[in-house]
Amino acid sequence: MNVPPRLQSLFSHGILESILVLLCILLAFTASGFLTADNLLNVLRNVSMQGVIAFGMTMVIISGEIDLSVGSAVAFAGCLTAFLTLKLTGDWFMLPLPLAIAVSILVTLAVGFAVGTFTGFMRNRYQVPSFITTLALMTGLSGAAELITNGFPLTPFPAWYNFIGGGYLLGIPFPALLFLLTFAILQFLMNYTSFGRSVYAVGGNAEAARLSGINVKRVKTMVFGITAFLAALSGVMVSSEIMSGTATTAKGWELDIIAAVIIGGTSFMGGVGRIWGTMIGVVFLGVIMNGMTLLNVSEYWQHVVRGAIILVAVLLNLLQKGRAGR
Repeated sequence: MNVPPRLQSLFSHGILESILVLLCILLAFTASGFLTADNLLNVLRNVSMQGVIAFGMTMVIISGEIDLSVGSAVAFAGCLTAFLTLKLTGDWFMLPLPLAIAVSILVTLAVGFAVGTFTGFMRNRYQVPSFITTLALMTGLSGAAELITNGFPLTPFPAWYNFIGGGYLLGIPFPALLFLLTFAILQFLMNYTSFGRSVYAVGGNAEAARLSGINVKRVKTMVFGITAFLAALSGVMVSSEIMSGTATTAKGWELDIIAAVIIGGTSFMGGVGRIWGTMIGVVFLGVIMNGMTLLNVSEYWQHVVRGAIILVAVLLNLLQKGRAGR
């Protein structure tokens, strides 16, 4: 029996949402304290810092590329913010602390975007696979974070700085608000702008996109730049949460972020994916980890379960791709 493509798309798009709802119902009955406002807000706060990067990673993968440097970029951004704050209030200038922090954050975000555009430049100018470029950046940024901190956490921040990564606004964690704002912006960008349509076109068939007038190199450079910018934003949030710039933060985040994107239905082959799907994938992983913690599941088993979920998501992704190609 042949299922009409539109109906098949609606069905496949609703599967993960349905599983998430069923999972929440199951945990409500089995995990004490799961279905409380405080815990649900805690889940949203916990997924926020990886989630903002996952939206950018969705764009990268849809365009047919990959970025393995985002975890190191988070650590580097947090360390750079702390380092610049120290220098701007002491060695270099004597700026007031609030102004020094504001300047440090802006410079960090600009550097993050520049790192992403460098990745795009290397990919486009020299045809270096993004896997190789970002793998090199992952190591380089990690080393740079160690260099500027000398291997020790930098702690120049005042108590109020914690608001960005640990504060609340109208009863909602501030990181969660940044997460939702990022989702809204990129959801609009990918679904209602010519740039978003270009990202899908480039990932689907780069040569056809080029022949239709799309600047493929510019599109790929922009998606890398946006993702690196979001990684820098996440780094600022993390430095606020832990009140320091620490080179060892965000280790292995790139794998969790890619997992959330794939679970959300984005294809590694490019050209297929949704920002909304990534939102569900991020929350799905967050709920799974929170539920297992409440159920006192061993941390080792948590890693096993997460790995199994990723494997199943990839297999389903490939099966769906195979059916679509028939």
